[in-house]
Amino acid sequence: MSIASEVEASAAAARGEIPPNRRGSPAPAVAAKRRGWLALPVAIAVALVVHFFASHGALPLPTRAWNFFLGGALALSLILAVLQVPFPRVRAWLAETGPILAAAFLLLALWETLTDGVRLIEPALYFPSPPTVLASMLDDRHLLFDSTWHSLALLLSGYGVGVLCGVVTGVIVGWFGPARYWGMPLLKVIGPIPATAWVPLAMILTPSRLHGLSAVFLIALAVWFPVSMLTISGVANTRASYLDVARTLGAKSSYLVFRVAVPAAMPNIFLGLFMGLGASFLTLVVAENVGVTSGLGWYFNWAQTNAEYGKLYGAIVIMAAFFSTIMTLLFKVRDRVLVWQKGQLKW
Repeated sequence: MSIASEVEASAAAARGEIPPNRRGSPAPAVAAKRRGWLALPVAIAVALVVHFFASHGALPLPTRAWNFFLGGALALSLILAVLQVPFPRVRAWLAETGPILAAAFLLLALWETLTDGVRLIEPALYFPSPPTVLASMLDDRHLLFDSTWHSLALLLSGYGVGVLCGVVTGVIVGWFGPARYWGMPLLKVIGPIPATAWVPLAMILTPSRLHGLSAVFLIALAVWFPVSMLTISGVANTRASYLDVARTLGAKSSYLVFRVAVPAAMPNIFLGLFMGLGASFLTLVVAENVGVTSGLGWYFNWAQTNAEYGKLYGAIVIMAAFFSTIMTLLFKVRDRVLVWQKGQLKW
């Protein structure tokens, strides 16, 4: 290889590209990445074919929403396939996300095959097919939207209160020795108790018209403990060198807390936020049964009680999309706040 070729290869590597091999064809990894956009439309086409054959033996549905869903998804995937030629960002997104979406559509096709197709999973009442679930969701879309909205308001209220109390508790207990002496035993006793164990007490202490506040309290309690403990760990383990330098420059106690200890503890605090978010999801479903007449948890139990299993699976789908979206947003916030640790975080 000539010096010019080596320089060109080094420049391509610096740009994150893989140079072509000696025969002039792309390297196998690059070629596979360029063909990655094919996975999504092919998977959707397979799901359409499966639905065409499986729907003949299934009960007719009041809506053809599944056909429109798969057809729209196929059209959108073909549009993205065309746009990925002039737009590198679309091409990168398809290469990264396309195989995951393709796997999701193939799982839906497998689900429909096992239910409406070969009827391997019976009875159909308890294991509805994807078209049946989508039809149930559209039929009950107004109640589902109202339940999702109430769950979002309840979750954000409880999570916000729990995070605020957890960070304040963590900073006070982690920084001040007397607070640590009296606060740690309390955290060790109350913290490990599941928030759902406080449901009877919450119902007794709050009037029936204020049961929504008890649900907020339960979610906040579930969030408070992990956020507190990890904030304490981060604040208490601030590097002594950071504090010594700040003191040498004349920093006051408040500066040491809010401009040195808390920023140094941010990775631990975000880890507590993620753990608290997972606990809040679990507690939300239980808290919405404490005198609350709306929400996804309430809707889930209502559908189960009335043997509306299509709507029950629809509630699970909404929960998955709902929770994963909030988790993704928290990841975005973490990446923005901890931009100085980009490439170093392992979680």
